[in-house]
Amino acid sequence: MEEIESTTVERTGEDEDQKTSNILLMSSKPLHRFVQKQPRTLGIVVLMFGCAEVMMGFVLAFDSSDYPTNSFKLYVPLWQGILFFTCGVLSIYTELHPSKKMVTTCLALYVVSMLGIIVSFGIRISIIMHYSFVRNWHGRNGYDVQVACVEYILFGSSLCVFAFLIFLSTIARLALKSTKTQHVIVQHIVMSPQSEATAN
Repeated sequence: MEEIESTTVERTGEDEDQKTSNILLMSSKPLHRFVQKQPRTLGIVVLMFGCAEVMMGFVLAFDSSDYPTNSFKLYVPLWQGILFFTCGVLSIYTELHPSKKMVTTCLALYVVSMLGIIVSFGIRISIIMHYSFVRNWHGRNGYDVQVACVEYILFGSSLCVFAFLIFLSTIARLALKSTKTQHVIVQHIVMSPQSEATAN
């Protein structure tokens, strides 16, 4: 009779631990919603854009003209490519190891990268305008056309990454906002004394 009672008490204790772990799991559900949007997939895409930005920047590095006619003169492909690469790696890592701290770090880097893209838009638009208007008066050679095409491609890829980062920052912000408003409720169940059970 005593053995049956002891196993019942142990099972009830295990049930209590399981309920507590389920409640704690529910508290981190918004982070799982962030993971369900698959930031790793978008992170891989952003990472590839970052590698392409750096590699195509090397084409611009060999421009020998005095006027700053490409974005490599201000190292835009380097720092923007590094930002994209870091955003991609963090997105991949955050999906594999989700935590509030990692989502906050990702959100901060997404915002910094978007500000960098806005700065690069201004630089690249001025360079594209330079190739459109000024070069018409002096004629174009093959290298000028090549540099202009690379700038157009990098401008378009930055525009795509900007859209991805807006989506990623939106879902990261929603995940962080909903974790702040959620409360964790831990219930403690007081068990009846065993003396009453043994008396019966």
